[in-house]
Amino acid sequence: MSNAIYIATNQPYSGKSVMALGLLNMLSGKTKKVAYFKPIIYRPNEKEADYHIQMIASYFKINTPYEDMYAFTREEVLQYRAAGNDAYVIDTIIEKFKKLEEENDFVVVEGTDFLKDGVSYDFDANLVIAKNLGIPVIILVSADKSDNESVINNLLAVCKSFGDRDIQVLATVINKATTENIASLKELLKESLPKDILLSIIPADKDLDNPTMKEIAESIGGTVILGKDNLSNQVDHSIVGAMQLNNLLLRLKPNTLIVTPGDRGDIILAAMQANISSNYPKVAGLVLTGGLKPDEPILRVIEGLETVIPVVEVQTGTFETVTNISKTPSRISVDNNRKISLAINTFDKYVNAAGLEEKIKTFHTAGITPHMFQYQMVKRAKCHKKHIVLAEGNDDRILTAAVRLLQQDIVTLTILGDKEEIGTAMRRLNLTLPTDNLTIINPLKSDSFERYAETLYELRKSKNVTLEMARDMMGDVSYYGTMMVYLGDADGMVSGAVHTTQHTIRPALQFVKTKPGINTVSSVFFMCLEDRVCVFGDCAVNPNPTAEQLAEIAISAAESSIAFGIEPLIAMLSYSSGTSGVGEDVDKVRKATELVKQLRPDLKVEGPIQYDAAVDPVVGKQKMPNSPVAGQASVLIFPDLNTGNNTYKAVQRETGALAIGPMLQGLNKPVNDLSRGCTIEDIFNTVVITAIQAQ
Repeated sequence: MSNAIYIATNQPYSGKSVMALGLLNMLSGKTKKVAYFKPIIYRPNEKEADYHIQMIASYFKINTPYEDMYAFTREEVLQYRAAGNDAYVIDTIIEKFKKLEEENDFVVVEGTDFLKDGVSYDFDANLVIAKNLGIPVIILVSADKSDNESVINNLLAVCKSFGDRDIQVLATVINKATTENIASLKELLKESLPKDILLSIIPADKDLDNPTMKEIAESIGGTVILGKDNLSNQVDHSIVGAMQLNNLLLRLKPNTLIVTPGDRGDIILAAMQANISSNYPKVAGLVLTGGLKPDEPILRVIEGLETVIPVVEVQTGTFETVTNISKTPSRISVDNNRKISLAINTFDKYVNAAGLEEKIKTFHTAGITPHMFQYQMVKRAKCHKKHIVLAEGNDDRILTAAVRLLQQDIVTLTILGDKEEIGTAMRRLNLTLPTDNLTIINPLKSDSFERYAETLYELRKSKNVTLEMARDMMGDVSYYGTMMVYLGDADGMVSGAVHTTQHTIRPALQFVKTKPGINTVSSVFFMCLEDRVCVFGDCAVNPNPTAEQLAEIAISAAESSIAFGIEPLIAMLSYSSGTSGVGEDVDKVRKATELVKQLRPDLKVEGPIQYDAAVDPVVGKQKMPNSPVAGQASVLIFPDLNTGNNTYKAVQRETGALAIGPMLQGLNKPVNDLSRGCTIEDIFNTVVITAIQAQ
C-alpha cells in the first residue's frame, strides 16, 4: 500500500487545488494524520508565503510548520541547478518528505505550478521528484479552451512520460471540460487509455474558475477605495464603460465587472444603482483606470448607499487594465470558504474516489532510485548506531569522510593512526574532527595491543604462528582493526584506501570466518543507475568460482539486496540465454541456476541469461518471454571475476553510475574493502553499509 500520492500536471491553472482539497478531505475521514507537501513553491516575492500551503493548512488544521511543508522556492531550485547541485535538491526533498511520511499516516504531494518560463523544467522536475519519492501519481490536465483531440493527446503524452520512467499512474483527471464534450472524451479515451488507469472528468464550473474582486484587485495592483466588505464578489464577465450610459446598461450580465476611467461619474453612479435595482443583474464591481478618482459629490452619494460594490483604482490606462484583468486566474484563498467547500464537493461528485482509494491500497513500488537508496541507507544506519573502525587514518580521504560521518551522527568511529599526525593533517585540510563518538588509536601504543596479540596467537598457533609473530602482525592496522571487530570492541571495519583487497580481508578470513552454512566469502556492488539500483556480484573476490560457489554468491547477493530494500530478481549471467548455448562456461552457470532453485525455491532466478536480456524489457521479452526475471533483473551474478570487475567499471564510467562497495558478504562480522582509487563518497557509503550489516 502507498501512504502518499503525487498530483502532477503540465499546465498552469489546471485545478490542482480541487484535487488537493478533495484528496485531503477524503483521506482525513479515513486516517488520523494527513500531511500536505509541496516540494517546489512559486513565490512572487520574498515576503509572500505560498497561498496554497496557507489555505490547505488553515482549512484542515494541519499543525506542520510552514517551512516543513515545502523544500525550495522555484528560484532556489534554478540557482542550485545552475551550480550543478541537482543532487542536493533531490536529497533535501526526499528528506523532508520522509520526515512527513514518518510523522503522518498519509502525505498528499502537489507538483509544480508552471507559472513562469521554463515549463519544460517544471515537467522534468515532477518526473524526477515522483520517481525519487517512489509514490504513484494522479495526472491532471485542463480542457479549458482546447478541443477533444488536443486534450486527449496531452493526457496520453503526460501518461507516457511518467510510464517511461516506471512511475505508476493511478488515475487521470480532465478538468474544466464543457458539458457537451464529456461523453465523447470518455468514449475516445476508453480505447486509448490503459485499462488499469482510472479516468474522471470534471465539467467547467464558473463558480470555481472565475476570480473574485479581491483576486482581481491584487492581480492588477489596484487600491480598493470603496466596498471592501464585498471583495468576495465573483466576476463572471467584464465590460469597458466607454459608451453611452443606456448602451452600457443593456450589456450588463450577472456578476459583471465594469472597467471605466475614474472621471466617468455617470457610469459609476449607474453601476451602483443597477446593482440594487431588481430590474438589473448583480454588478460584481468597478475598476477605475488612469489614476482618476470620482469627484467628491459622486463619492458622497455612493457612501450614503446601503450596499456598495467594490471600487478599485489603478494607475494604468483602460486598455492595459482590461488586458491585465483577462490574465487574472481564479484561486482558492484561505478566506474563501465558499470556494473551498465547492472544490471539495466537486471532487466528491466527479472523481472516482472509491476506485482511487482501492488503487492506493494495492499500489506497490517496483523499484528504488539511487537517491532513495542512499537516503534509506543513512536513515537505517542512524536507527541503531554502530561502532566502525577506519583502519587508515593516514589517508586524507578517510579523514574527510570521517568528519562527514560524525557531523551527521551516523556512526561511532575509531580511527587507527598517530594522533599528532592526524591532527596535523586535519589542520592542513582545514577540517575539524568532531570529538563526540570518536576515538583515535595508535595500535602500537594501545592498551589492548598485548591482549589482541595473545588472542591472535591462540587463534593461529595451530598454523605455526608464534606469539612474537602475532605481535608483529598486530602492528598492522588491518589485523588490529579486524581483532577489534572479532572481540566485539567494534562492530565493523572499513579499510583498503591504501591497502590491497587481500591485505584488508586476509585477517577476516583467518579468524572472523564465515557464517554457518556459508563456505564462500564474496562481494557485491550496489550499482546506482539513473533510475534504479542493481546488485552486481561477485566483482572483487572470487576469480573463477565453481557452480556451487556461484549459487552461494547468488543466494548471498539476494539476501543482501533484501536487507537493503531491493526486491531480488536474480540473473545468472552468461554469453547465451536459455538453452541456446553450449560449452563448459555456460554449463557452469546453468548448473548454478538449478542449485539456487533447489536451495532457495522462494527466490526468482533466471539463467543462463545475457546481460541485455536481463536488464532490457524489450530484449528480455524477445529472448525469454515467459521469464519472471528477464528484462527486470535487480541482482546480476557474473560468471567470473574478470567479467564482473570489468563490467561494473564499464557501467560506472560510461553511465556515470555510483558504485557503492564492494560489500563483503558471508563473514560472521562485517569487514569491507575499499578501492585504492576510492572517493570520499565511496568511503562514506561503505561505512554506512558496514554499519547496516552490523545491525
